[in-house]
Amino acid sequence: MDLVPALEEPLKKVLGPATAKVMAEHLGLHSVGDLLHHYPRRYEERGQLTHLADLPLDEHVTVVAQVADARLHSFASAKAPRGKGQRLEVTITDGSGRLQLVFFGSGVHKPHKELLPGTRAMFAGKVSLFNRRLQLAHPAYELLRGADDEAAESVETWAGALIPIYPATAKLESWKIGKAIQTVLPSAQEALDPLPESLREGRGLVTLPEALLKIHRPHTKADIADAHARLKWDEAFVLQVALARRRHADAQLPAVPRKPSPDGLLTAFDDRLPFTLTEGQQKVSKEIFDDLATDHPMHRLLQGEVGSGKTLVALRAMLAVVDAGGQAAMLAPTEVLAQQHHRSIVEMMGELAEGGMLGGAEHATKVVLLTGSMGTAARRQAMLDLVTGEAGIVIGTHALIEDKVQFEDLGLVVVDEQHRFGVEQRDALRGKGKQPPHLLVMTATPIPRTVAMTVFGDLETSVLDQLPAGRSPIASHVVPAADKPHFLSRAWERVREEVENGHQAYVVCPRIGDEEDDPKKSGRKKSAEDEAEKRPPLAVLEVADQLVKGPLSGLKVEVLHGRMHPDDKDAVMRRFAAGETHVLVATTVIEVGVNVPNATAMVIMDADRFGVSQLHQLRGRVGRGSAAGLCLLVTEMPEASPARQRLNAVASTLDGFELSRIDLEQRREGDVLGQAQSGARTSLRVLAVIEDEEIIAEAREEATAVVEADPELKGLPGLRTALDALLDEEREQYLDKG
Repeated sequence: MDLVPALEEPLKKVLGPATAKVMAEHLGLHSVGDLLHHYPRRYEERGQLTHLADLPLDEHVTVVAQVADARLHSFASAKAPRGKGQRLEVTITDGSGRLQLVFFGSGVHKPHKELLPGTRAMFAGKVSLFNRRLQLAHPAYELLRGADDEAAESVETWAGALIPIYPATAKLESWKIGKAIQTVLPSAQEALDPLPESLREGRGLVTLPEALLKIHRPHTKADIADAHARLKWDEAFVLQVALARRRHADAQLPAVPRKPSPDGLLTAFDDRLPFTLTEGQQKVSKEIFDDLATDHPMHRLLQGEVGSGKTLVALRAMLAVVDAGGQAAMLAPTEVLAQQHHRSIVEMMGELAEGGMLGGAEHATKVVLLTGSMGTAARRQAMLDLVTGEAGIVIGTHALIEDKVQFEDLGLVVVDEQHRFGVEQRDALRGKGKQPPHLLVMTATPIPRTVAMTVFGDLETSVLDQLPAGRSPIASHVVPAADKPHFLSRAWERVREEVENGHQAYVVCPRIGDEEDDPKKSGRKKSAEDEAEKRPPLAVLEVADQLVKGPLSGLKVEVLHGRMHPDDKDAVMRRFAAGETHVLVATTVIEVGVNVPNATAMVIMDADRFGVSQLHQLRGRVGRGSAAGLCLLVTEMPEASPARQRLNAVASTLDGFELSRIDLEQRREGDVLGQAQSGARTSLRVLAVIEDEEIIAEAREEATAVVEADPELKGLPGLRTALDALLDEEREQYLDKG
């Protein structure tokens, strides 16, 4: 009969059903291998205890400390009117501070016998405040016994000077996880090593079984460092191999090379441009044209700050493909954006976009729009233009992906704001070509190099980091509405001044305001800061109403949000773009792609409710013309809060890449990759995307070489197993968002 490999053994067979159930439900651990990869969060040293003075309120903590004092009090209560109620108060100390433990009722007997002064133990519980003192009520605890104690099991469990503290839950304390790991640790010897031996030895890394042993039962800090160094390589390397295999598979696909004709549509377009391309635009265009000329599909990620001219670069690539006899499709995440791209591309092309019409230029083509809310006749005509090849360029939303949409010869797909599309949609559109079309993915969210290598690792990356001439700088300031209400009054005066000078302004709010449900259902996890500030985030409809009646009375104020009918949204945007509206109060629908050069000021209400990158995106909507831009970040958060520090960072730099680093360091990788992951388990456990930049870059090179030499990984069974684990069902989507 087949034996189940040791690491695939289900935990319920090894640990018993109750413990296994908690591990599966609360920690996502199902097999012995999963448990071995549940690494300690930190380590306590026997002689050096946690600082009790620094414990965070309301958090579940594990501390190692010594009992200083234990007192049993009797008291009268409803249940015990004769003074038989009992409360045990134990004071523990670690030299830095003291902490009160409280046990009630029948729960006092065991601790009363065991927690004698001088006893050392680990305690776990939720930190609360009672009579202005920190306390743990009814903590779970585990005595740390000395070597002379006959309870040998306990000595065995806590052998070694370093005590691992595991990410735990209220249902399962750190030391219980530690004991479970002791049970399965012998299986670590059977862990298949995913790293090729030459790579491991060349970098002086310990074997996988040794790394697992050292991370769970270290004797010295050097053991922990060895284990981390090794396990980081595993994570980086296995992930990069998965991505390298995707790149390799894509490179085997055939594609039609698309070379622009020397004096065709592209040349005619370039001749029309009223300015010269920036150096960056020329360099990136060359990278793209080189890719388009090859006979396997381009897969390129184009990163560029808002306003760096990405659309122009993408349009030139589309024109080159049309020149070479193919068609190009641009996929936008929203109708507003698709309509806007269509408008600006038709404007940039002029008579070159009027193919087949009177007044169309010699090399002209037709540029069509295809969205879900178009009328039937318009849609039918657009689809006819695509299938006959009459239209060289189509701009649309998901509607482009529908089965009914056919192309004559699709040569290039441009995806705008990649993070809003899954790979399934990308592939569905790619499937409409006779051969796989070339692919250009654009994003205005600056992504640090290593995150790009990790999340978009199957794409080559181009970066546009210069702003075109004529773009004005944006001044950003934090407006602390609670500390200094007069700052907010001044903000509205500034908006009026901009309007008096002939400009326009945006006011951005976190929500719409006509929601049926309460703000708790917004899907955002509540942090302590949210709890401290119970009111729901400010809403467009309420704010607009207050502004019209108050500080902005007399100005033309309109609202824009995602729940409006597409035609109404378009009408509002047109009026704003034409300068008929002074102030637009909107949700983040304006985050992507709305281009109104005359808008110079933006006030972001409850700015602390937005992410760093999102604030940066929003801010990029002002200062798009020759006048300087102003962005005011309004918040009620107190000065010392992390939220305020985040806003100060946004106000202090206009460098999106710098901000994305700050964002990453503050949110940790789990959240950044979280957009791209399904399942609660992040595949990155010890690898830090920012700090470990070198490891990721080296792992990418190594992975590429390994896959080139042996695409099927026939000679590396351990690596194949690790890949299967990474690409199992629950995580397949993670890589596919690339």
